[in-house]
Amino acid sequence: MKITLEICAASVASCIAAQEGGADRIELCDNLLEGGTTPSYATISLAREKVNIALYPIIRPRGGDFLYSDLEFETMKRDIAICKQLGCDGVVIGILTPDGKVDIGRNKTLVALAWPMGVTFHRAFDMTDDPMQALEDVIATGCERILTSGHRNTAIEGASLIAELVQKADGRITIMAGSGVRSTNIAELISTTGAQEFHTTAKAYSDSGMVYRNPNVSMGGIPGVPEYGISQTQAAEVKLILSIAGETNN
Repeated sequence: MKITLEICAASVASCIAAQEGGADRIELCDNLLEGGTTPSYATISLAREKVNIALYPIIRPRGGDFLYSDLEFETMKRDIAICKQLGCDGVVIGILTPDGKVDIGRNKTLVALAWPMGVTFHRAFDMTDDPMQALEDVIATGCERILTSGHRNTAIEGASLIAELVQKADGRITIMAGSGVRSTNIAELISTTGAQEFHTTAKAYSDSGMVYRNPNVSMGGIPGVPEYGISQTQAAEVKLILSIAGETNN
């Protein structure tokens, strides 16, 4: 079977690179350092104009946990309506209850609002207390796929659980492996998980064009993240992942 590759893109430029590299689908986000939040209207609109592959904006009003207030839930509903108006192919959601369960009712409401768009349940899944029960609960919401790293920080670390989820899902829902997916490990992930869909940023940092750089002020302050670096999906990395995936699956 052909591998499906989804690119997590944090800009319109990354969307264009994803399409140039041959990706099948884009998860469009803002604020990747917070795990991804809903991008602006303009970003979604321009991305839809520039790419014709499947476009799924994330519906997440803030970083942090996945327990949302009534106001945040209303924001999510309105963002879904905007995505539908702009011609998106789907959205990405994930709401939990305080005790670490999938909030079936609220997620089901969002799936219904999104129709006929597709819906992916994101890595809120990895914050649930029981992955096998969470699998059944997400299926009950009507989502078409689950993005998961197997309840670990990376898909490589969680590969054994991802494999279990693929088997337990048994075609009732797609299990997409994500987090830390690279050209250097895609072959291993294909062979160990049995998943057919994978999610990656395929990104690299390029140096800022700023000539003057104030040495006394740091606007980000996050260890390991270059202050004057611009993160963007690389078409060449997308192509390489797909090439290796194709060879592995033959």
